[in-house]
Amino acid sequence: MWLTAPSGAALACRTGLSYPAAMADDPDGLSHLDGKGRARMVDVGPKEVTERVAVARGEVRMKPETLALLLQGRVPKGDVLATARIAGIQAAKRTSELIPLCHQIALTSVEVSFEPDEDGERLHVEARAAARDRTGVEMEALTAAAVAALTVYDMLKAVDRAMSIESIALHEKRGGRSGAFVRGA
Repeated sequence: MWLTAPSGAALACRTGLSYPAAMADDPDGLSHLDGKGRARMVDVGPKEVTERVAVARGEVRMKPETLALLLQGRVPKGDVLATARIAGIQAAKRTSELIPLCHQIALTSVEVSFEPDEDGERLHVEARAAARDRTGVEMEALTAAAVAALTVYDMLKAVDRAMSIESIALHEKRGGRSGAFVRGA
């Protein structure tokens, strides 16, 4: 069964609260909704320009034979990691086109790296995005990690359709009003 989240208007209606009152529970004031519950892009104009960095990680779980094939460079489709790295970088640059309310960010760098796990069944993906801007680069780093992992899957699916993409998460963020975040700290 698929569930649909209530719109902001439905939430306010169910709680009997007007939008400003319904938003008061959220310290950020449900910033992607206006006073009538309509989606809006947050105004970041007044925010200070600062150096912003985000690191996201994920993994592609696969059969040990698949990872061995990848590491030996014997994949029929070509250089999987080079292609996935480029795909991740390109995805970070296009995040605002993919995520409806994201701002366009003037990225100063995007790095995508891969590390095989010692268990021989996982390829770790890490994406680092940086910018000097008024809003963060978390979504760019997450998008880069996700698309890099999807590209690995695409290039290896003829060999191993049972692969899974797992644990895509923000691991670190620096800059901006909210300060630093480190997963697990």
